Amino acid sequence: MSVSTTTPTTARRLPLAGVLRLGRPSDIWFKPACSVVAAVAPPSLALLALGRLDLAMYTMAGSLCALYGHNRPYPARARTLARVVLGMVGGLALALTAASLTANAAVLVTVGALMAAVQKVLCDATRVGPPGNVVLTFISSASLFAPQTLGQVPGHVGLALAAGAWAWLVGMAPGLLRPHGPERRATAHALRATAAYADTRGTGVGHDRARAAAAAAVQAAWQSLLATGARTDRTRRALEHLVVRAEVALAAPADADPRLLRGWARGLRGTGRVPRVAGADDDLLGVDAERAVPQRPLWHRLGPLTPLAARTALGCALAGYTSLALGVGRPYWALVTAASLYQANVTLTWNRGVQRVVGNLLGVLVFAAVVPLARLHPAALVLCCLAFNFGAEALIGRNYWLGSVCVTPMALLVTEFARTQDAGQLITERVVDTLVGALVGFATAVVVTNRRAGDRIEHALAAVERAREQAARLLAGPQPAPRALETARRTLAAALAELRATVDAASGEWWQRALPQERVVLAEQSGHRTLAATVRRQGAHSWGGARTTEDVRP
Repeated sequence: MSVSTTTPTTARRLPLAGVLRLGRPSDIWFKPACSVVAAVAPPSLALLALGRLDLAMYTMAGSLCALYGHNRPYPARARTLARVVLGMVGGLALALTAASLTANAAVLVTVGALMAAVQKVLCDATRVGPPGNVVLTFISSASLFAPQTLGQVPGHVGLALAAGAWAWLVGMAPGLLRPHGPERRATAHALRATAAYADTRGTGVGHDRARAAAAAAVQAAWQSLLATGARTDRTRRALEHLVVRAEVALAAPADADPRLLRGWARGLRGTGRVPRVAGADDDLLGVDAERAVPQRPLWHRLGPLTPLAARTALGCALAGYTSLALGVGRPYWALVTAASLYQANVTLTWNRGVQRVVGNLLGVLVFAAVVPLARLHPAALVLCCLAFNFGAEALIGRNYWLGSVCVTPMALLVTEFARTQDAGQLITERVVDTLVGALVGFATAVVVTNRRAGDRIEHALAAVERAREQAARLLAGPQPAPRALETARRTLAAALAELRATVDAASGEWWQRALPQERVVLAEQSGHRTLAATVRRQGAHSWGGARTTEDVRP
């Protein structure tokens, strides 16, 4: 990482077309939407009955943890939610302690910026999300400017911890009815994506994009299945067989049967028996080998995120300082806006900035229309917040700006829990802080360079070449061991997926040397040819047309 003042080697155009285009909603959009309502409602209604809505900000800190982990298997979700709750409560405790010790706004902004950077890199390194670090940063930054005494901190933190425990129960409850739901969904998505790629036969129009989408879906399915660690059962074993078939179809699309893949995907709906595929457990030798390999230590995953941490810390701090200089009473809004922008590269950060500004500006208009209704009675205020919580999670999957239209009025209404405030002033300050946070945050992303993006491509290319050479050596032998060949195939497939993700991230970065596009194309072509050769050596032509050992259930 360095701060660039020289002429860029490569500059990218900032897109506008498609930034606000609506996508398809997530298959499980209703799960986080319903979960957050179920987590927020009981504590908020209890405080309403007690006449202490001024404490709702602290319970909401714990309740919002219910937004996390919906794409993870339940054994892994239990651990993830527990860590999120502890991280949320820890950040709240630190923020409230700082607020009780000093009233210096510049010091508080600095603390908030450093916390935002830590939250960003930890969430990215552990792949916690959606919604990632933004909710954690919103709570901790807002708490920095909440009037507080040191003696009040334990009680307020205790409220957040109690609400977080309830959120944990809400997040885990669906597992009682559908214990393998996340794994089934991830596997079905991988089968559908590889079926779409198989439709192109690996050479048709748009096959490159379809291959990338299929590879990402297969990797996501493996991550879901492997997230449980050494724990496995008959259902997960059957799902692993299906993901192997998807992986085989990805390697040899011309030999695959798209209708069969889609039939297996349909069979994963509901809670019925998982479709079984003919074949030996040799399919899973590579999976067993991967499961036995320990995960990379956390600090190894933090290293590549250093430029992102620097961007977040500096951008949030400058946004907060600028807001203070303009006399805005809530500089944490500018800080949170800046923190929400930072994505894998500058181009994606620009996209998020445009979406954030548009969503927030529309959101303040919604707040202006709703605030008279919310002020009729405290119960109306609580119900409005619940409705916006649901709307935000229901819509944000279609495009970030659409979810922000609900997030913005909800955040403004939360300030009303303690006392009624001037609506015009709230709207003005939110608009100013949104613009300040977006402009300063994006400018920081442009100035703070990420020179490591090119280095990561070199490392990814080297990993693909090593994996390809290993697979090629096995193929050159007279009769390679099934375990070794399957492990080599899975290693090469994972390396190719990582290379594509690394190139996509680096392609949107500014101020760096030109990317080795020709080497990347050649590495991908030769890697996929080797993959296809390993699949055919293992008998993929018979796998692609394999019949299930039982009927596929709709």
